[in-house]
Amino acid sequence: MFSFTVAAVVFGVIFLAELPDKTALAGLMLGTRYRASYVFAGVAAAFLVHVALALAAGSVLTLLPHRIVAAVVGVLFLAGAAVLLLKKHDDEEEVRKPADQSFWKVSGAGFMMILVAEFGDLTQIMTANLAARYDNPLSVGVGAVLGLWAVAGLGILGGRTLMKYVPLKLITKVAAGVMALLAGLSLYEAVTG
Repeated sequence: MFSFTVAAVVFGVIFLAELPDKTALAGLMLGTRYRASYVFAGVAAAFLVHVALALAAGSVLTLLPHRIVAAVVGVLFLAGAAVLLLKKHDDEEEVRKPADQSFWKVSGAGFMMILVAEFGDLTQIMTANLAARYDNPLSVGVGAVLGLWAVAGLGILGGRTLMKYVPLKLITKVAAGVMALLAGLSLYEAVTG
């Protein structure tokens, strides 16, 4: 059954965690060089693949006893918060320009860049954790996909403007705080559940 609450929570968590990531910067660079709709099509397809893989991993976690899953999810959220706070942010990523501006070349370049760059990324791991926590793959999947697509859209269409008004450090700290809160809730469930 679809839950708007779960989808909204997942959207917020994934959106905040992905915003300071290299994906927004890569999308920004591709969006400044190529037709935005072509770039978004490739990036969006790559994120669908990533979320599907994360949901599959999260579904496997739901087969374990609830207390163990809650403890594992809590520890992974804590690790994710630490990664967000400790990782260095590159100002730019080098992007190779496709030979032409056709839909397939541009969207293919965006798809491959995101598919490779985001495989095993923090937000993919977080999506698997959220799928295990809520045991609602549809709601988690919709929230995660929409969160990733929103960040990609912002990166492609106006990431530079956003970064002028909202410091990257603040975004990173908010995302880490949300993850730490989710870690606390999961660990509390593991102890009391």
